[in-house]
Amino acid sequence: MSIKNLLALIFFAAFSYHTFAQETKCSPAEIESKIDALILQMTLEEKIGQLNQYTGDRLATGPVMANGSKYQDIKDGKVGSMLNVRGAKDTRDVQAIAMQSRLKIPLLFGLDVIHGYRTTFPIPLAEAASWDMDAITLSARTAAAESAASGIHWTFAPMVDVSRDARWGRVMEGAGEDTYLGSRIAVARVKGFQGKGLGSLDAVMACVKHFAAYGAGVAGREYNTVDMSDRLLWEVYLPPFKAAADAGAATFMNSFNELNGIPATGNVYLQRDILKGKWNYQGFVVSDWGSIGEMVAHGFAKNKADAARLAITAGSDMDMESHSYIDNLCNLVNDKVVSVDLINDAVRRVLRKKFELGLFDDPYRFSDPAREEKVLNDPANKKAAREVAEKSIVLLKNDKQLLPLSKTTGTIAVIGPLAKSSSDMKGFWSVQWDNDHLVSLYEGLENKVSKQTKLIYAKGCGITEPSEAGFEEAINAAKSADVVVMAVGESFDMSGEAKSRSNIHLPGIQEKLIKAIKGTGKPVVVLVMGGRPLIFNWTADHANAILYTWWLGSEAGNAMADVLFGDYNPSGKLPMSFPRAEGQLPIYYNQKSTGRPVIDAKDIVYKSAYIDLPNTPRYAFGYGLSYSSFSLTDLKLSETKITQNQDVTVTCTLKNTGKYAGAQVVQLYLRDMVASVTRPIKELKDFQKVFLKPGESKELTFTIDKDKLSFYNQNMNWVAEPGDFKVMIGDSSDHILLESTFQLTN
Repeated sequence: MSIKNLLALIFFAAFSYHTFAQETKCSPAEIESKIDALILQMTLEEKIGQLNQYTGDRLATGPVMANGSKYQDIKDGKVGSMLNVRGAKDTRDVQAIAMQSRLKIPLLFGLDVIHGYRTTFPIPLAEAASWDMDAITLSARTAAAESAASGIHWTFAPMVDVSRDARWGRVMEGAGEDTYLGSRIAVARVKGFQGKGLGSLDAVMACVKHFAAYGAGVAGREYNTVDMSDRLLWEVYLPPFKAAADAGAATFMNSFNELNGIPATGNVYLQRDILKGKWNYQGFVVSDWGSIGEMVAHGFAKNKADAARLAITAGSDMDMESHSYIDNLCNLVNDKVVSVDLINDAVRRVLRKKFELGLFDDPYRFSDPAREEKVLNDPANKKAAREVAEKSIVLLKNDKQLLPLSKTTGTIAVIGPLAKSSSDMKGFWSVQWDNDHLVSLYEGLENKVSKQTKLIYAKGCGITEPSEAGFEEAINAAKSADVVVMAVGESFDMSGEAKSRSNIHLPGIQEKLIKAIKGTGKPVVVLVMGGRPLIFNWTADHANAILYTWWLGSEAGNAMADVLFGDYNPSGKLPMSFPRAEGQLPIYYNQKSTGRPVIDAKDIVYKSAYIDLPNTPRYAFGYGLSYSSFSLTDLKLSETKITQNQDVTVTCTLKNTGKYAGAQVVQLYLRDMVASVTRPIKELKDFQKVFLKPGESKELTFTIDKDKLSFYNQNMNWVAEPGDFKVMIGDSSDHILLESTFQLTN
């Protein structure tokens, strides 16, 4: 036994568990000493128990394996974490079982708090449309405070998978198609969840997922194979994970997919070489639900024992609900197939988080019913949800400035299958409550309009049902109104995990309903609700105004009404390209030029083009209108020629040239004109969201440093190569208003 271990053993023997419970927060060095001491006291079975996670009885977010002895396993020290146990009382009760174990090691309680806990916020893709890091942090901060007050220590968010294919249902859970925007949002959400740091009573551990490249599943199909180059992996898919790790994310989750033939759960390159090696990540990695055992179905492992060996060797520290570790690791270690050092490393990572959370000081510190009651009923939470929801709405069209509507409009027809829906406003991956109240669009309009305004409602049709029986009532309602507000889109369960769709057109006969209503000649405002980019070409061409409202959460209806009537000027920008047809997928703005690019849309002969469709999306990444108008002028570069250790300062002037106060997202893109490997035609490298009053202007400053010019060269080294660079500034990826060039020299 080493001197270090001997001292640690003496330290542990000198202090009982009761002493742990009375101590204040420890320093990192003290925590490491306590971990050393505790590990020395643990049997192999107890160590493996810390790597075992079961689900509770109340909820399930995957296929549950039969286990009637889970609570006995907790008492026996064979469980390190429970998921889907929530509420101060329930978590306290289950934690009390863990306190009957020999070493009284507390449990971690995890839950999918994806976009709110008691208060539901917009889905993450909607929040990404805000391009507002403060708003996104506020959402995560509120969710953390509510869930921590309910005994939760750990959320399985943020999802930082870059996703370029809207067929994949899980795009709703991420930040869209862009690496830079996704990285900024990953940091904002980690900071929001973890607040001032682990151990704070309003903070939870973030879990960055899904490591890695899950968003690139072939054909946009859930759980499907991923096959990509190292270049694409490192340049597009890994940066948001690195940003989250650098922001201090407590945990990572590996993904269901295989990457280049190796399931991520058993992928040494991803977990050992990159995450725990190159990035020196000190948190722990949890498998996705059952993914260790699923390596058998992949054809990568012979059985669950083989899967356990592969996973622990690759660096997967905790087994979520596959029972592979608890059933097999002990024998694998005893048979010297798996080194106990791997077990100790994984256990150390898990215990470290329990100490950092203060659970050894007080296992029940997050399970206080009085605090839970106070935090969950804080009126500031709904105020925050409304604010974030307003910022998430994207104005796609506003012919003849139909919007904002007047609050004294005589008669408004409110039509569509989602007009009075409240449950769909929660979106997928939301926490269910028996006494929940979500504000529907219709209720939001009732709260907003004057007493002189009359609202007429007609459902018109269902979301997916083929019946047109409600058309006549809807048409009559439209004819008697001054303006029509239509609510169409997906139901909450049409986007999310395991909700891939081959057809992402507006579901059912909803667009046929829009055509019928537009045929009345009345002005039509269409609100499209959903969890992914949808295709609605006829509506895009013919509706008078279109708002993309996603699923906005608890305050959805109030936020939509705020925007419809101008109490909030929409400022959202799309975080994903909206295709014209599924045949364009995957579609994204930062594509390569190819050797035969389309320069003129009228000349596509022997060019990289479709013969039946433009290459361009219906709505581009970064697109979104305002009730006001803005100008960008006076582009200036501090230098036109720089060396490797110099920066370029870019300035321009933004002016609100309209009559409404509002915010504009100014986007800076770069292009490396000639490089040793081909580069995208443009890449987002910075943006600023700026609020201006009518007539107000502001000079904006951007800094372009070496890192923003760098990429992985042919040898996969991160370099900035000498050459010419184009600077492009605009209000969307396809609407560049200012351009200039500079040169990087040796």
